[in-house]
Amino acid sequence: MSVTLVWYLIVAAMMFAIGAWGAMIRRNAVVVFMCVELMINAVNLTLVAFSDYLPKAHGAGTGYAVLVIAIAAAEVAVGLAIVLAVFRTRRTVNIDEINSMKG
Repeated sequence: MSVTLVWYLIVAAMMFAIGAWGAMIRRNAVVVFMCVELMINAVNLTLVAFSDYLPKAHGAGTGYAVLVIAIAAAEVAVGLAIVLAVFRTRRTVNIDEINSMKG
């Protein structure tokens, strides 16, 4: 029994839903970043699945997935730098307690 495109899309949809739920419910900035990364990985899974499923794509989805991973790595570096800077001034990473960018 081979894994069809539908199963990849179901797993990706579940990953995206869990990430979106976590980003909306959680208050810790680091956990929100992890949930956003989970959503990005769900999109990467769909890109690679469609790239494998469509013969005329010639692996373009895989190339786009690598590009998205590189952009996500840069986003994590900048995001964590901002979280560290906020933590140094406010002593919290709780999103509800950070209401302005004033120091």
